[in-house]
Amino acid sequence: MTLLPSRLLVVTDRHLASRDLPATVDEAFSAGARWIWFRDKDLEPHARIALARQVHDAIAGRATLTIGTDVDLARELGAIGVHLSISADLASVREKLGANGLIGLSAHSVADVAKAKIEGADYVTLSPIFATSSKPGYGPAIGLSDLKAATALHIPVLALGGVRPVDVQKILGARAAGVAVMGAIMQARDIHARLCAFLSSLNSPPRTTQAGTTD
Repeated sequence: MTLLPSRLLVVTDRHLASRDLPATVDEAFSAGARWIWFRDKDLEPHARIALARQVHDAIAGRATLTIGTDVDLARELGAIGVHLSISADLASVREKLGANGLIGLSAHSVADVAKAKIEGADYVTLSPIFATSSKPGYGPAIGLSDLKAATALHIPVLALGGVRPVDVQKILGARAAGVAVMGAIMQARDIHARLCAFLSSLNSPPRTTQAGTTD
């Protein structure tokens, strides 16, 4: 199974951030974030490249940077990771990134996760696990039952969508590899406290009932 850079993937969104995005990323790193997904994909190409470089410089090699959508931009920045839609041509992406590249796909169903496994993705984000105000257009919450079914396919699955620190134990109990978080970090007034809360929950063993289900 692929060894992920961290059990916590911080997803960027400059619209949600309470300060400029590079400063937000730097603060997240200072609080313990070690894996950043630069997602902001609604910018014009030149503006997106410029912002990606600023985020890259804010990390300064201290954390793993994953670039959303743009494989060529990832190569230009020296980022080992890309995160793509479920329809991406993984064979061509793998050829560009090489065997050591970290390729993630966005899944929105158990069937998507199965497809990603077959096609050779290193991990998936599965969303929305819970109802989320950050991305309301992605449909109803999938819930923990489908998350558990997805993790049974033996590909690392990160739970995304409406995840709070209090939810982490249930997510780990469903055998998820970790969580991906956007709004809860981007919008936080105290990023350090919020991120530390996630890391504390992720570093605690999952609690399960005697029947094997999460509390």
